Amino acid sequence: MLKIIAVVVLLLIAVVLGIAATKPDTLHVQRTATIHAPPEKIFPLINDYRSWTAWSPYEKIDPAMKRTYSGAPAGTGAVYEWEGNRKVGKGRMETTDVTSPSHITIKLDFLEPFEAHNTAEFTLAPRGDSTDVTWTMSGPCPFMSKVMSVFVDMDKMIGKDFETGLANLKTATES
Repeated sequence: MLKIIAVVVLLLIAVVLGIAATKPDTLHVQRTATIHAPPEKIFPLINDYRSWTAWSPYEKIDPAMKRTYSGAPAGTGAVYEWEGNRKVGKGRMETTDVTSPSHITIKLDFLEPFEAHNTAEFTLAPRGDSTDVTWTMSGPCPFMSKVMSVFVDMDKMIGKDFETGLANLKTATES
C-alpha cells in the first residue's frame, strides 16, 4: 500500500512538473482603463512615486510600510523602495524612461518574499476628452514561477490589482 501511495505521489509531481514545463518563459500582465481626464492630469500621479499613495492598491496592503524615495523627485532616475509585512515584502522601483505625458517605463525589482525582476509600463493614449491608461508588467518566468502558475493564475491575481489601481487612478483624476 505504501508503494502505491509513493508511486501516485511521484506521478502527481511528474504531472505538475510536466505542465509547468509547457508554461511560457515570460510573464505578461496588462490592463487598460478609460479615464475621463486629459493625460496631463493623470501623468503626474504615475510619474511621481510620492503620489502613488493616492491610487496604488499595493500602498493600502500595509499602512505601516516603510517607504524610501531617492534619485530624481519624479521622472527618469526617480527611485522608490519599500519594505513591509509578508504580503508587501521588499522591493525597489526605478523610473528608466519617460515620454511626457504619454509613457513611463519602470524597472521593478521584488526582493522579498520572492525575488523577481520585471518591467512595468504605463501608456496614456488620448481618446477625445478621455485617456486610455494601460498598465503592463512583463518579465522572465523562471521554472519555480512556472510551477506556481500551475496552481495560481498570475494574470488574474496581478490583473485584479491593476484593475483596482486603475479604478483608483480614475477616481483620483476625475474628482
